[in-house]
Order: sequence, then C-alpha cells, then structure tokens
Amino acid sequence: MKIIVVGTGFVGLPHAAVLSEYGHEVHAYDIDEARIKAYKSGERTRIERYVNEPGLAAAISENINRYLFFTTDISNVVEGLDAVFLCLNTPPNRDGSSDLSYYLNAAHHLADLLAKRQDKKRVVLVNKSTVPVGTARLLENIMREYGVENVGVAANPEFLAQGNAIEGSRRPDRIVLGADTEEDFQILRRVYSQFVNHVRIRYLETTPETAEAIKYMANTLLLTYISFWNGVGGRLAESYGNIRMEDLKIGVTSDSRISTWGSYVSNGAGGSCFGKDIQSLIYQLNQNGRSTDLLQAVYNINEYQKSYLVDRAIHEADFNFNQKTVALLGLAFKKRTNDMRDSAALKVVESLLARGVHSIRAYDPLAAEDAQTIWFNPEDNHLFGRISYHANAKEAIQGSDALFISTDWEEFRGLSRTIETTVQPPYLVIDGRRMLPDFDALVAQGYDYLPVGGVLLCGAQYQKQPANSQPSAKVVGETKPIA
Repeated sequence: MKIIVVGTGFVGLPHAAVLSEYGHEVHAYDIDEARIKAYKSGERTRIERYVNEPGLAAAISENINRYLFFTTDISNVVEGLDAVFLCLNTPPNRDGSSDLSYYLNAAHHLADLLAKRQDKKRVVLVNKSTVPVGTARLLENIMREYGVENVGVAANPEFLAQGNAIEGSRRPDRIVLGADTEEDFQILRRVYSQFVNHVRIRYLETTPETAEAIKYMANTLLLTYISFWNGVGGRLAESYGNIRMEDLKIGVTSDSRISTWGSYVSNGAGGSCFGKDIQSLIYQLNQNGRSTDLLQAVYNINEYQKSYLVDRAIHEADFNFNQKTVALLGLAFKKRTNDMRDSAALKVVESLLARGVHSIRAYDPLAAEDAQTIWFNPEDNHLFGRISYHANAKEAIQGSDALFISTDWEEFRGLSRTIETTVQPPYLVIDGRRMLPDFDALVAQGYDYLPVGGVLLCGAQYQKQPANSQPSAKVVGETKPIA
C-alpha cells in the first residue's frame, strides 16, 4: 500500500514507522523542516529530541529510504495513493472544545492536492487524531467542496500509551475502524492485514461516529479510574494513619469485576490525551444539552491533585515554602517519555513559585531540555530564572530544604540513601508517586515524609519515641483543612 501519514508527533511518527515495518510505502509528512531533517538523519539523538519512545529510532533507521520516507512536500506522492492518516494535534480551547486549526489546515491542503490527481483510484482519508464526534462528516464536506473524486473518509482512533508506543503499535489490543462503505473497509483491511482475524487482537468495523466516540469513552473511563483512586482511596489513606494503601488496592481489585488499571494514587495524570479529551467530551455533551456532572468532577479531582501535595505540606507539615529551595524530581508527565504536555510538574512549579520559593532545582532523565523552553520568559526571567536544571537526582537535591517527587522514573525508587547522604533533617520529602518503599528508614533518621495516599510521618516526633516504636503519624482530627 502507498500511504501518507500527516503529522509526525507522538502519534504519527510511531504509526508511520510501524506501518513501514509491514512493507507499506509510507511518506511521513510535516511542515516542520527541522523536525523532518532530524528524522531523515536516522540519528537516534536527533530523532529523540522530538519524540522519545523506546525502539522508535531503531524502527526508523531500519526502514528509512526503503519503506519509510520523510518529507515537507507531498505534492509529488499523491498519485497512486491508497490511504492518508491524519495524526495532528487537537489541543483544547479555553472553553474545552477541540482546537481543530492544525487539522483543518491539513485537510484543506490535502483536498487541494487530491483534487488535482491524474490517478482517480480510491483513496481513504483516515482520522487517527482524536477529533470530536462528527469530524469525519466535516472532512467529507471539505473534500466535496474541493471536488475531490473517489475518496472515502474513515475514523481509526489510536489507543497508544506513551512510553510504549512502538510495542503498542506492533501489538495493539484492538483495531477500531469506522467507515461507510465496504470498499473503504477493504482498503483498510489491507493496511491492517496482519490484525484481521487475529486470535488475540480485537478487530472492530463500525460507523465513523461510533469509532470517534469509542476514543473519548475509553480515555474518560481511564481518567475516571485514576480520579476515583486519588479522590476516594487516597483521601481515606491520607485521613486514617493505619490504612495501608497497597493492601487497600489488593483487597478492592481482587474482585474480578473491578479493574486493576488505575488502582494507584499519584499527584495527577497528565499527558496530551486525558485532560483535553474529557474537556472535549464535556463540551460536546453540553452542546447537546446533556448533563456532565460526573465528567466535570473527574476532571476537577485530577486537576486539583496536581497541586494538592503542596497544600498538604503547608497545612499538615506546617512547611513554609517562602524563600526555600525545593528539589523537583521528574518533569515529564510519566516515565519513559520526554513529553511534558499537561504534566503534573507544570502545576507543581506554578504552585511553588506562587508561594515564593527561592529556587527550584529540577532533574528529569529526558525532559529537561523541553522544560527549559517551557519555563522561559525573557520578559520575566526573575521568576523562571529561579529554576535550575541538574544532571542527576543527587545534584538536584543538594542544598535543598524539601524534595518533591513528581514522575515515576524507576531510578527514584532508590533515593532514600541518596537523601540521607546529601541533606540533613529537618527536611521534608513530598512523594507524589509513592516511590520510596523504605521511607520508614528516612523517618527514623528524622526526615519528614509526606506521601500521596498516606499520612504525614514526622521524623522529629519519631526520634523522641522509645526504641522499636512506629513512626509518628498525625492523629485523625489534627489535620488542618485544606482550602
């Protein structure tokens, strides 16, 4: 098959790379010349500057200029085309609606090129972007406006988890295709021939509107799981000192009807999908006069969770951030990626700066370079100049008064010893990912430990207790209310 993939970000680039592995002739298109030059080089470091996914650079280098081609001009590859996948960013507008400006610009450009084709063979335009229900019909109208002949429109939402996009593309749990005609389904079956009638992978053919709705439903349900555990399980364990969060998780999810996915607590879910998709779904339902109380509560819980631990530190640990130095470990929204879109760290930094911290010493294995472009304002360097970036966790912790763990990088699990040898009590450890399984050793040395999904443990109180006693937790009823 001859395929164009429009957009080479976290969705389009892995999709193009994996399609080329199956022998399709794939032309990956983007208007960003610097990005395309980096991909054309085949060099891992240059590729990962834009999209850092395990195995992605290798997949590109193995197929580049053989089955996979990168270009900023597709005018010369529209002849003989079978399918076009639109993989474009659809960020939220202020009112929660989807910003379709990138998508519509690409759609009009495509329509102009396709209308001029000499070859009039059937071509299918496939929405892989997350777009509002009904966008396939909008794309149809654009093609009709330009007089494009023999074209079909389909929806094929992606369900990739960042940090696992290549394996997720090679071995998806499902392929969802929405189209109107058997002819279009036949083309898409050839594109995805390795998954049709697969013994494990669910292959679903449905209407475009159903396919579009499936993506929104799936992401919203996943965020609901996360918000439930943060907003209910986490709050219980933070209120009663003898509740063990891990045991609570096992006990609840042992019921086969209850999903284990999302049964953890954290300082909020980020990334490019969950937040914007639930906002878009709220907007779409509101436009149709439907109640969105549940969805709004799910969204609000997740957003509040991102700065919640800073509030807890103030009200429960009596920690005054004014003129303090805070080490911030983890900037990406999750491990194994350099993507900072909607990362909890964004809210953490905003909250810390608002509370007058003297400086923030940041470290992330992959995202530091992107962070420096986000937290940069030449007109207000005094504010963002308080953030410094460091080569490792130990260096970031040095000279700090408190530590905030925001991302679940595996290397942060062994931090207790680093903390003990780098900074001395009084010192507050705020664990937004429950990354320190041996926290009791820290508390025994006099460090204060404030975890998500757990009560504050005060090291100073522990040291006053008799030997072999448990770390002291705040007694229920003592916790000050959080505004």
